[in-house]
Amino acid sequence: MSDWLANGDMMLHRFPIKSPGKKGLKRRGMNVGKDAWKRISTLFPGRWKTGFLMVLTALLLTGCEYHFVGGEESVAPGLRTVFVDVFTNRTGEAYAENIFRSAFISRLVQEGRFKLARSRGEADVICRGTVRSLQTSPLSYKAANLSAEDRITVTLEISFEERESGRAIWADRAFVGTRDYPVTTVGMTETSRKNALTALADDTAERAYRLMMSAF
Repeated sequence: MSDWLANGDMMLHRFPIKSPGKKGLKRRGMNVGKDAWKRISTLFPGRWKTGFLMVLTALLLTGCEYHFVGGEESVAPGLRTVFVDVFTNRTGEAYAENIFRSAFISRLVQEGRFKLARSRGEADVICRGTVRSLQTSPLSYKAANLSAEDRITVTLEISFEERESGRAIWADRAFVGTRDYPVTTVGMTETSRKNALTALADDTAERAYRLMMSAF
């Protein structure tokens, strides 16, 4: 039977949940010192400590998108070379595959973790990509219902695989990114769109690299 606890105007329902405890937090990569643990136990005795630890765990895990737990990366140290395969373009946007492939190559070179291989056969890791869709939609309007700002949205299929085993290190079949750009005169708008597409490719390459290296 569940029991309810009244505290002023707030009603709390006590569910049969189990505190992660000190060891549980450590397994999640959160090492709690003795002094800190004693202070938590003093401030939050009994069931209140359970609730506090559950909230603490959730908050710490929420912010881990670009965090390498314990300073470690998910890719095996022996994997040192990468080949970025030719991307596939399933959209009507000319050269979109080249723009995004170039962005991934530039990101890998900039990070320095991998050395670029000249061919598939020389690589430890193969990066594959497909530009699945590329859409432009109005974001805001000005007078006479004319678009003042547009948003370009891309959906990619990306994978990093070990060449010898074929094992996927990281993959996402619907990796979405967006970029906004102003709509002005015809010539200026086209230039802004091209710049936005290049920036979008750079952004998605950086995000994909961070996610791969942190195993998210």
